[in-house]
Amino acid sequence: MTLRPERPLDRVDWRIIEELQADGRLSFKELARRVNLSAPAVAERVRRLEDTGVISGYHARIDARRAGHPVMAFVEMRCAIDKCLLRTTKAADHPEIVEIHKLSGDHCAMLKVRAASLDHLEGLLERLWQHGGLRWTLVLSTQYDERPVEPPAEDYLRPTSSEGWRRER
Repeated sequence: MTLRPERPLDRVDWRIIEELQADGRLSFKELARRVNLSAPAVAERVRRLEDTGVISGYHARIDARRAGHPVMAFVEMRCAIDKCLLRTTKAADHPEIVEIHKLSGDHCAMLKVRAASLDHLEGLLERLWQHGGLRWTLVLSTQYDERPVEPPAEDYLRPTSSEGWRRER
């Protein structure tokens, strides 16, 4: 699998991506109807998007609060050199961590964590402190959870023969 598409994504690719982000369970027939292509053409485009890694998977979206993990926090870490979380632990050691982002600047990582309660979060923070300094923030609410990916501006600005550049959507 390559990480970059062989050619830039076109408007049809972005329409397919938009529809699949809204409903990843669409059949090729229904997806084809929505983007005005044949089912075999849609199937080939989806396969290409998967092969190039643009589409990285399909999953069920779970509401963590309703599934018993209502507490979410972001934890910035400044790991001690010989105790780096990423080098000294496995993902299974901290199931509460749902994302880790390596950072530049004063902190080395940003963790998104979920917990069943504040006591659970406190226990996790105590385990994480063995790796170095922490700064954490409790999430009160989330406004744009899993917001869909949209095309970059330059991907939908196309030259036309007589009008120069215009926005296409």
